[in-house]
Amino acid sequence: MEPAPAKAKPQGRLLVSTQLDAKDELEERLERCVGIVQSLTNGLSEREANDALTANVCKGQQQHEEVCLGLFTLVLTEPTQAQRCYRDLTLVNRDGMNVILVKINQILMEKFLKLQDVPRTQLVWLVRELVKSGMMGADGVVMTLLKQIAGGDISSKNLWLAESVLDILLDQKEWVLKSGMLIAMSVYTYLRLIVDHGAPNLLTLRQKEVDFCISMLREKFMECLIIGRDLVRLLQNVARIPEMELVWKDLLHNPQVLSPQFTGVLQLLTARTSRKFLACRLTPDMETKLLFMTSRVRFGQQKRYQDWFQRQYLSTAESQSLRCDLIRYICGVVHPSNEVLSSDILPRWAIIGWLLTTCTSNVAASNAKLALFYDWLFFNPEKDSIMNIEPAILVMHHSMKPHPAITATLLDFMCRIIPHFFPPLESQVRQGVFNSLTFIMEKRVLAHLAPLFDNPKLDRELRSMLRERFPEFCSSPSPPTEVKMEESVSLDMDNHMLDKEEGCYDNTEAAFSDDEEEVNNKGKKREFRFHPIKEAVIEEPADITPWLDQLDDTMKEKVQQLQKTSDTETQCEVMQEVVDLILEEDFDTEQMSALASCLAELFKDHFRGDVLPEEITEESLEESISKPVCLVFRNLVTMQEDNSGFSVLLDMLAEFYQKQPKIGYHLLYYLKASKAANGKMMLYESFAQATALGDLHTCLMMDMKACQEDDVRLLCYLTPSIYTEFPDETLRSGELLNMIVAVIDSTQLQELMCHVMMGNLVMFRKDSVLNILIQSLDWETFEQYSTWQLFLAHSIPLETIIPILQHLKYKEHPEALSCLLLQLRREKPSEEMVKMVLSRPCHPEDQFTTSILRHWASKYDDTLGEHIKAQLIKNNNQPRKRQSLRSSSSKLAQLTLEQILEHMDNLRLSLSNTKNNFFTQTPILQALQHVQASCDEAHKMRFSDLFSLAEEYEDSQAKPPKSRRKAPASSPRSRKGAAPPTNNEEESASSSASEEEDSKPKAPKRKRKGSSAVGSDSD
Repeated sequence: MEPAPAKAKPQGRLLVSTQLDAKDELEERLERCVGIVQSLTNGLSEREANDALTANVCKGQQQHEEVCLGLFTLVLTEPTQAQRCYRDLTLVNRDGMNVILVKINQILMEKFLKLQDVPRTQLVWLVRELVKSGMMGADGVVMTLLKQIAGGDISSKNLWLAESVLDILLDQKEWVLKSGMLIAMSVYTYLRLIVDHGAPNLLTLRQKEVDFCISMLREKFMECLIIGRDLVRLLQNVARIPEMELVWKDLLHNPQVLSPQFTGVLQLLTARTSRKFLACRLTPDMETKLLFMTSRVRFGQQKRYQDWFQRQYLSTAESQSLRCDLIRYICGVVHPSNEVLSSDILPRWAIIGWLLTTCTSNVAASNAKLALFYDWLFFNPEKDSIMNIEPAILVMHHSMKPHPAITATLLDFMCRIIPHFFPPLESQVRQGVFNSLTFIMEKRVLAHLAPLFDNPKLDRELRSMLRERFPEFCSSPSPPTEVKMEESVSLDMDNHMLDKEEGCYDNTEAAFSDDEEEVNNKGKKREFRFHPIKEAVIEEPADITPWLDQLDDTMKEKVQQLQKTSDTETQCEVMQEVVDLILEEDFDTEQMSALASCLAELFKDHFRGDVLPEEITEESLEESISKPVCLVFRNLVTMQEDNSGFSVLLDMLAEFYQKQPKIGYHLLYYLKASKAANGKMMLYESFAQATALGDLHTCLMMDMKACQEDDVRLLCYLTPSIYTEFPDETLRSGELLNMIVAVIDSTQLQELMCHVMMGNLVMFRKDSVLNILIQSLDWETFEQYSTWQLFLAHSIPLETIIPILQHLKYKEHPEALSCLLLQLRREKPSEEMVKMVLSRPCHPEDQFTTSILRHWASKYDDTLGEHIKAQLIKNNNQPRKRQSLRSSSSKLAQLTLEQILEHMDNLRLSLSNTKNNFFTQTPILQALQHVQASCDEAHKMRFSDLFSLAEEYEDSQAKPPKSRRKAPASSPRSRKGAAPPTNNEEESASSSASEEEDSKPKAPKRKRKGSSAVGSDSD
């Protein structure tokens, strides 16, 4: 009975299949849904069919989904019924087409290559209809469709898809302009495709693409700006096209034409391109195959996978351009996890080396090299990732023996790109390359660069050029004075190269560790410490021979026992015996360094991987600290500080710390996790003072940095204790805070906020919070938002940090401004708040002051009116000379009368079409009269509309002639019978004046406004 369905399978109308293929589950389900729709509508008129479908979808979610998917499938497989089925779909759908959008995305990502011709055509037609209908979420579908347009492919199907999607974008331009990400993604896609469409028969399509890109770049350049530096790379490739050349010249020489906010090409080049754009130029199938090779294929077994990939995607002449997309994707998107990096999986540099060897044209080879080095040119360690620049240096390093020509051409390119990339920015490019090489050495990707730059295999001219360009990296390294953990990666790692076949790339010496920012969904940029993969793959016992002879016989025997046994419990017993030997009076301290080296080598596996258990319980915590190394910690905890053995063990740990710096944060973890160490956290201070660093702050920051790089969960676990036990070291600067917010994700942020609100954690105190927030202005966006969220979780009055407004510029600090704006919105305005808000410089695009004043005007109009009046009168009466001698705390603000009037005028315009009565308040009108009477004609002309409000107010009052001789602020009140005598207005400006005014008998209606007049001078 089984052959029958096998024969029926090719009759499927959705996907291409053979008799050997199993029936596709998705196609089966969609066919079932078609059957349900047809059973409901067979033999019925259109109206009756619509009623039947509507009645069925009302029964429940399952019926709704079945009917929608049935109509969706009919649209794909029955072109003649497509219009009617789409109409029925829009009528019966109850979820904004969400079920259809999800299914289209699934088909595009998983089944698009298997679609038959008719369903493929109909799918594009359906997307066009969804866009026409303005369906929410259609932009996401269009971006997925853009991803299916392959680079380096001019087959008829690919050209049809490119043109069809472009037609949708052109026909529905108004809809496109509503989505900034769609604009950027489509410009990135078609700028890249233009390069492939240079053949005479494709010029019509290319012209449409050129016109579209120019239109978007001219009209929506700020949306395109989010692409980052790769926008310049793509524009450079098409700059010879006459129309594009005009845009290119404006980009370089006249940036304001493109956008007033665009300062020049350097602004683009210093912005790292998001993964979204780099990934959008690989089809889902290409991406899947590349990710498979970098996560599943063993090094040395990659050839058949590479051959398949080359046959599929890299075999044609036009596919030369695809290599750049692949290299940019590998550098910017494929950032393997620690487990992959420390395994024998095919490394990234090996794939890039292979791609470079497949370039058959000089242009393709140059573009591929530029793609590889592109992030080097303007590399900034604060913003860019080490993972983006690491492949280039490793390709050069590993190719030196098997493929010296590749290394030579890459080094030559690196030297020559500095003066030739863009001559006006030569110094910036030189600095970017220098930063890259410095960071590579800091992170121990390579131990030293001299063997690479000054290698005898390179010709004399190239070596001379390298010495001239990079003299700092060409000198032979001097012997290290202190052996650090990472220094186990020495130049002897080249020994393994000789064992490899000439055509392979060796990865045994690659040195890198932590994941890129988005691995494990951490969401933010972080720094990386690199450790030798070589250590992780060694299976033989650790070699401690060099140090054994320096130990006395008893200690030597114990250490050899540790080496021979792998049982943790036995190791702990032997380790306790080692500790007992150390504590004996006749222990020779001269062998301490050798012993520490032995232990560091023997227990190096204990410092790999995560320390914190996956599930935190008392049992799991105790188990995690039951390692031999923890025996030293346990003995320290049980000792008194005045015990002679205490200092000996500290010296032992200090020696260990030089060989294995991770022991610092392991000690912190033990002191927090162990019940026996409860309340003994200050033991860490004794340890820090015993180390070569000798300073608690430096030692603590270094250990927390190491913890941040190795285990973010552990960092968050330790944070409450570290802040509680060492407040002077943690709260006085933002160093530790920056480490934390640079790597936490949103869940960890929320957990820390809960700790703060429960009183377990204090991360800010009043005397230093302002300085820390000012420091944070240079951090990444997510880091800043996290910092503000943590600040707001504390109960620190907002007035403590309100002076930060003086440091905030609307273009450079949007994160802090938005957080402050939302917080000020919840506050009742105080005089200091109003003063700081008004002290912001006026700029047409900076709406901060106007927006918060408008909010306060609607909610606290009388309070705001009094404070503004106080500032107006104070700044109007105050001589400029006195203003310049004000205290240093106010120097940044420099609040001037003109500033206040500008902000008032903006507020007036903002409220002009509302029913708000803010500008009818007596205090405001009095203050405006006061200012108008004494300001010069230029100001009267400039703010005539604002002063006219005061004149209208004056005209509406009685006009005794003598009132005009009074001070402007008092004249309205002298004309009103309910106001108190005018001598109150002439009292000295003191805070008690307003209290006296409140205590005087007056009409209830006027009471508050009367006090306002006096209180305005109270400063």
